[in-house]
Amino acid sequence: MSTYSIEEREAIQKAYELMLADIRPNVYDPQKLSVVEDAYQYSLEKYDGKYMVSGKAYMFHLIDLARIAVLEVGLGYMSVVAAFLHGITYKEHVDINELEERFGKRIATVLRGFDKISALQTERVAYNSDNFRDLFLSLAEDMRSVLLKVAHRVYDVRNQQDVDADRLSKYFHEIKYIYIPIVHRLGLYKIKAELEEKLMLFENPEVYHDIKAKIEATEESRRHIAERFLAPIRNRLDSEIKNGKYKFTYMIKWRVKSIPSIYAKMKAQNVPFEKVYDLLAARVIIDCAPKDEIEYCWCVYADITNLYEPVPERMRDWITKPKASGYESLHATVKFDEKVYFEIQIRTTRMDEIAETGQAAHYLYKGDRQSSEDWLVGVRQVLENPELVSLENSYKKNYKSDKIFIFTPEGDLKQLPVGSTVLDFAYEIHTRVGETCNGAKINGRVVPIRQELANGDKVEIITNKKQSPNADWLNWVATEKSRNRIRRFLKEQELKESELGKGMLHRRLKNWKIPTTEDVIDQLVKEFKTENSLQLYHEIATEKINLADIKHYLSAEIEQKAEKSEKPVHELVETVKKENVEEESLSIGEDIKNVNYRLAKCCNPIPGDRVFGFVTNEGNITIHRINCPNAKSMQDRYGYRIIKVKWNGIENGVSQATINILGDNHQGLLGKITKVISEDMQVDMKNALFNTNKEGLFEGRITIQIPDIESLEQLMDRIKAIEGITEVVRVDES
Repeated sequence: MSTYSIEEREAIQKAYELMLADIRPNVYDPQKLSVVEDAYQYSLEKYDGKYMVSGKAYMFHLIDLARIAVLEVGLGYMSVVAAFLHGITYKEHVDINELEERFGKRIATVLRGFDKISALQTERVAYNSDNFRDLFLSLAEDMRSVLLKVAHRVYDVRNQQDVDADRLSKYFHEIKYIYIPIVHRLGLYKIKAELEEKLMLFENPEVYHDIKAKIEATEESRRHIAERFLAPIRNRLDSEIKNGKYKFTYMIKWRVKSIPSIYAKMKAQNVPFEKVYDLLAARVIIDCAPKDEIEYCWCVYADITNLYEPVPERMRDWITKPKASGYESLHATVKFDEKVYFEIQIRTTRMDEIAETGQAAHYLYKGDRQSSEDWLVGVRQVLENPELVSLENSYKKNYKSDKIFIFTPEGDLKQLPVGSTVLDFAYEIHTRVGETCNGAKINGRVVPIRQELANGDKVEIITNKKQSPNADWLNWVATEKSRNRIRRFLKEQELKESELGKGMLHRRLKNWKIPTTEDVIDQLVKEFKTENSLQLYHEIATEKINLADIKHYLSAEIEQKAEKSEKPVHELVETVKKENVEEESLSIGEDIKNVNYRLAKCCNPIPGDRVFGFVTNEGNITIHRINCPNAKSMQDRYGYRIIKVKWNGIENGVSQATINILGDNHQGLLGKITKVISEDMQVDMKNALFNTNKEGLFEGRITIQIPDIESLEQLMDRIKAIEGITEVVRVDES
């Protein structure tokens, strides 16, 4: 095997010593430096004779990466060690346990996290960028893993000759959707600007060079504009300092905005380079006592906006409420002339250093510089919670994610709570996939539906058309979405089985020549101790109740009633008819001598419905609608008990009716329906059930208190007029 030449080793050693000299102010503990030296020698042994694509010795890459990690990202000695050892497990087949034993558990944790996020398939990151960033964070137990990866990508864009073309394209894809958002949130603005420039050069080199050429061609005129713009500001500040009002020194810088920023403005405003008026930015940096920082920044802001007209909507106050990264500054955009606008940033020297170096400097300004890596405690909170005002407001505890990210076979990401199973993932893909889930392949290994998933798993669901949910599935899922889908399926199955049982019972009753009346069903519910008729039908369908037992019970009841004479019923009917002989029919609502009546629950008649009366064995009269589902049976078997009735004399009363509503679901539909019922018609709702099926269609079933049929028809017409409603019908049973 080839090894580095003496000249190469000398060059590597020199580069290493220069790197140590650069980072020594950050890593000056002799014990820590000895660990760094051990890692350097270990990697030199393992990578001896290894070269980059460009032909450069691989050790130069490791040394440069360590320098970037410390000086630009803000990391410490552990990350230098990790920089020398990153990827060594799969590049040189080194056992991670060996590294843990030699360099410690924390270093091994950083390396494990680095390997995990390096192994991620990021081809579809553009479609799942937020989830991918969250997945990066959840895979890394130690944030150094993520930040070392950031440093690595910075190295890659600076040394593109060291990376083959395919990998470079993949890296820029990740930079665009993962790393730029991360460094922006951390306040690593120098790194962000560099990554954006390199990305634009990679994606749009012609546009980049065209804008750059135009900037260079107009450099002298912009310098003249900047000097004319800044002169009044300098004069004002110098005057206030001279007369003793301000006790600070200051410096002013100006620059042309970055090329990616200019290009973004050209696209957003749909204008050419020459029409972008806010190309210039200036920064006023004041050096004052800490207690005077906020007051003086606002004083300078007032001076500038008195000199130049501000653009109010472009004002940003990051002093009163600093960014989560610790960034503090006052931003204002002011008008210089009709064609030139300046963006002004006002900050102190302390604020400026934090803005330049990001989160690490923010922590270091809090005090103990010896604890240079303690700032990592809050980094994850900043990345996970962009709404945080500042790092101090984040809670400082060890991070434990409550979510996991799972890959589909196509590379898409699904987010699930910790503890989710194969079944949860199947339902996350699609309800039908969940209902027919028969197992899965996790990273190529076949597992059952109740198998718990781990973060970063690649899962392929196995389905079977004959598979369907059962009650046990509720014990094998962790998400409420899965539970709701399973419960809905089981309920739908129960309803289907209930319909089947209902048909079975009704056919048997017809064969037995027993009327299917509400009284008969109520008797069966009571006798067989079910909660309602739905459960009765379900237990008939599932053979928990035997139809032979029902026949035996009803036969005994019929025989018992047969022993009673039918004569009293005949006499009762005749009595009712004679006592109302002057009327064509019995008037509901007036006094009926010696007779009580009630409205049948099977069809819920209301005033105005066409109805008839049925005389029961107990001598009561039950009022039914003529289209009652039980009407034909009563007329065929007990025609002599039927009497004519009419509505009369009921005032200010209410009756109960049930309507079904179908429609296309959209936002606000339910509110419009309830407004028509409760506010417009002033009708009381006794019961309401609303649902949206998997096709997105709205289903409603409402039981109302209504005075008469005319009011009901008016209400139904008004509901039908609501946009999106396709059907409104009255149903017999509530």
